[in-house]
Amino acid sequence: MESSAKWVVNEDELLACCGSTKFAKHMAALSSFSNLHHAVESATNIWFNQVDVYGWLEAFSAHPQIGQSPSSSHVGETFAQWSKGEQSTAMKSATSTTLQELTDWNARYKQKFGFVFLICASGRSTAEILAELKRRFSNRPVVELEIAAQEQMKITELRLAKLFSAKSSTDVATEYQPASITTKANEDRLSMINSHLISASDSFGEKKTQAPKRNRPPITTHVLDMAGGHPGAGIEVQLEAWRGPEPRPSFPGSDPSGWTLVGSGKTDNDGRSNPLMNIVDAVNPGTYRISFNTGKYNPSGFFPFVSIVFQITESQKFEHFHVPLLLAPFGFSTYRGS
Repeated sequence: MESSAKWVVNEDELLACCGSTKFAKHMAALSSFSNLHHAVESATNIWFNQVDVYGWLEAFSAHPQIGQSPSSSHVGETFAQWSKGEQSTAMKSATSTTLQELTDWNARYKQKFGFVFLICASGRSTAEILAELKRRFSNRPVVELEIAAQEQMKITELRLAKLFSAKSSTDVATEYQPASITTKANEDRLSMINSHLISASDSFGEKKTQAPKRNRPPITTHVLDMAGGHPGAGIEVQLEAWRGPEPRPSFPGSDPSGWTLVGSGKTDNDGRSNPLMNIVDAVNPGTYRISFNTGKYNPSGFFPFVSIVFQITESQKFEHFHVPLLLAPFGFSTYRGS
């Protein structure tokens, strides 16, 4: 039975999740949400399709540099507490040498791109963050802006989960239903970002460039442990494609030999899987299945494993498909993310 509960959030609470005032106003205007999935889908749509580049930069500016603590008087006490908690792993693993190197690279990054280096730091060590900062430093500004926006959405998603957990006396993960709203393709967003940047830099005589191709595999995933309120690390994951004699697997089941392994891996400290397939411009249309070894991760849980089956149509082959797992001991959910 679907829950009739509603979660009402105000602008101040939403600003603690994302520092963009335009994002907070659009989310607050929706008044209430039936479940966490509803909120995450709405937030993703607003963030990528309604908030402009200037709204993104406003949200980025609310974050302190990795290794520094934000002022609660500037961003609010809740934002400051969550930010500090998300950096706790990095701070525990930091040394005076790595912190100084991180400070130096943060300064170089901000000088090049004009905004603070943004990464979903939850569960990541200082060494991991520093390595990612150095890797991303070579990116083109238009690509890096998109990556930073994606990292902001990861942070927003985690904080929405914390906010809803605080508001609900039940496990909000069990409230999830499959997503029905899709977001624009990654390439479309990159084109939008590029047009904003070009219009802002016309005075410098820059010419508009073509949007780059994919910078990640077309199918990705991550795991969020809703019971613990942290990423699900160390979970074995595998991606399969349906290659059986029928066009698609039948319900309740088909010949298991019809599934072909595409790739496998394990989630990192951020709950994100290593690449499960190659980076290709167009993914083959068809039916896919992502399976998670949840029983090994939580032997006392109700689910020995979880499999999520989804399909990609011909018209969607250039889009990105992020299929996460939100796991609780007696409930799980998923949705199509960005």
